[in-house]
Amino acid sequence: MAPKKAKKRAEGGGSNVFSMFDQSQIQEFKEAFTIMDQNRDGFIDKEDLRDTFAALGRLNVKNEELEAMVKEAPGSINFTVFLTMFGEKLKGADPEETILNAFKIFDPEGKGHIKADYIKTMLMTQADRFNEEEIHQMFAAFPADPAGNLDYKNLCYVITHGEEKDQE
Repeated sequence: MAPKKAKKRAEGGGSNVFSMFDQSQIQEFKEAFTIMDQNRDGFIDKEDLRDTFAALGRLNVKNEELEAMVKEAPGSINFTVFLTMFGEKLKGADPEETILNAFKIFDPEGKGHIKADYIKTMLMTQADRFNEEEIHQMFAAFPADPAGNLDYKNLCYVITHGEEKDQE
């Protein structure tokens, strides 16, 4: 059994990063990694990040921004490094803040809301796609305001706390 131990040590850098997550979480990270690895070479680099941002509608990402992201890793970003980086970022993370940060990607101006049509398109065309019924359920529970905006800050609060914040 010695070869298995050596392999684990090489992958996890001393502690096994795969033990930090359950199988379904690892599968979701693998899907995210695959989406981001645009050129399918098994590594995420600056160009993969640029292409991923472009796919999300953000075309003006600065080189410095991409370089800073890549430099967060100790070396080339393969799946094990990717998983380790997320493990470190999520350790002690507040679930509400984590969800809020995910929505902020779609709100570069920091308005606190996103056009409902835009988020619907993103949810139905990217990654783990929503179907029409799931979209209907989401907007039935969290309807857009009269201007067509989704208040994602309130949505995050409800997801993590189970009730609406008082809007005083």
